[in-house]
Amino acid sequence: MDPLLYLGGALALFLAWVKVKGLDYVIIHQRWIFVCLFLLPLSVVFDVYYYLRAWLIFKLCSAPRQHDQRVRDIQRQVGEWRKDGGGTYMCTGRPGWLTVSLRVGKYKKTHKNIMINLMDILEVDTKRQVVRVEPLVNMGQVTALLNSIGWTLPVLPELDDLTVGGLVMGTGIESSSHIYGLFQHICVAFELVLADGSLVRCTAKENSELFYAVPWSCGTLGFLVAAEVRIIPARRYVRLRYEPVRGLANICQRFAQESANKENQFVEGLQYSRDEAVIMTGVMTEEAEPDKINRIGLYFKPWFFKHVESFLRADRRAVEYIPLRHYYHRHTRSIFWELQDIIPFGNSPVFRFLFGWMVPPKISLLKLTQGETIRRLYEQHHVVQDMLVPMRHLEAAISAFHNDIHVYPLWLCPFILPRQPGMVHPKGEEAELYVDIGAYGEPRVKHFQARPSMRQLEKFVRSVHGFQMLYADVYMDRQEFWEMFDGSLYHKLREELGCKDAFPEVYDKICKAARH
Repeated sequence: MDPLLYLGGALALFLAWVKVKGLDYVIIHQRWIFVCLFLLPLSVVFDVYYYLRAWLIFKLCSAPRQHDQRVRDIQRQVGEWRKDGGGTYMCTGRPGWLTVSLRVGKYKKTHKNIMINLMDILEVDTKRQVVRVEPLVNMGQVTALLNSIGWTLPVLPELDDLTVGGLVMGTGIESSSHIYGLFQHICVAFELVLADGSLVRCTAKENSELFYAVPWSCGTLGFLVAAEVRIIPARRYVRLRYEPVRGLANICQRFAQESANKENQFVEGLQYSRDEAVIMTGVMTEEAEPDKINRIGLYFKPWFFKHVESFLRADRRAVEYIPLRHYYHRHTRSIFWELQDIIPFGNSPVFRFLFGWMVPPKISLLKLTQGETIRRLYEQHHVVQDMLVPMRHLEAAISAFHNDIHVYPLWLCPFILPRQPGMVHPKGEEAELYVDIGAYGEPRVKHFQARPSMRQLEKFVRSVHGFQMLYADVYMDRQEFWEMFDGSLYHKLREELGCKDAFPEVYDKICKAARH
């Protein structure tokens, strides 16, 4: 009984302290308390519920039958909007705080919300080597199912909560993208409900213009209700090689060489300073050396980026065998390295052993509970950006990141960008190797100011014919935005499909003024 009394007394003292200081003070200045006591347990409940639900629905084969009914309901809602005169734009009814983007769209409050409850894996067709999924299926669901039956996606973006709809309408990337391209490039078909309520299927050969225009359109051409995505055979392990590299020129040269080598199934770089990085290359394999197996996804293991840094500090190369699903979600537990700013002691052995099984907190719950004060603080003192630049400009790009924001580590992920129609393609007539530079953390540059500093970085990216991922804060004006992206096909289809009165233009959904 004594331990319960001690626990009750401690809880009473904590609540009294919160009452004296005020809830806002605790959430802002001691956010880890709120996260550890409330958001982590709640995140576990969310994960268990959605995992069991997805497993049960797929086992009972009820998803395909319910899918058609749900699509008809979406068509009904669009039809009702048209009957009412269509006075406002439409958008999905999914709450903005549920998305992985760190910002919440203001337009949800003013647009007609169309409820889209589509979160199931519909079919795995191993003969055609495709999986048909609904838009709210997330990467955690996909890997749990596909890996269990010996298959995987060619490009499987990192975080568990990323959805197929977000990856199609926005974009997605992984360390295999130097072979397969972005997530959109492994999709073979989209099914959409258009502004007139009709259901359309599009592929590279059928309604091809719509097929190429959908990626990066952010739901402004229609409502995605299903997608068919390529799958490939999976192996048990990834044989991962770690190579510390020093000197910016050497880092860029080695990274470009490994990215161009198609024998590497996975290529990734973590840059810890301007002149220090670890380049990782991997291949899938069935066999592993027992003494080199590292199940990095286990809850008590060190955060992956800290594990990688240990090879840099020891200045040694190494090879490990990581189970495939652990590899795919290697950055999930620490949300890359964002969690160290929320729970500073989160990578300590004691915390990992006691509470690591609850990590990470759901990004959606972090957004829901952050409040306006934290939003403003994050905007002024925190950067979350992914810039896609041609590989030949990597050295200049890293220097620009260093001078404008000085955030480390940087995530380096190569990808091949084919010459296809749509908003994003190389400047020339042939495919080109690009690299995603991800910056997540607190800027260390003196006198950092979010708007001018990010506009300077955006200007550099435009100058090298690069692109900015649209989940992040976009400070460009409309003219600058359409200098970065090719809007010719997009605007043509908005005119032909009657989208101008039904959906906002993509810029009006993603610009800084549209989010808070």
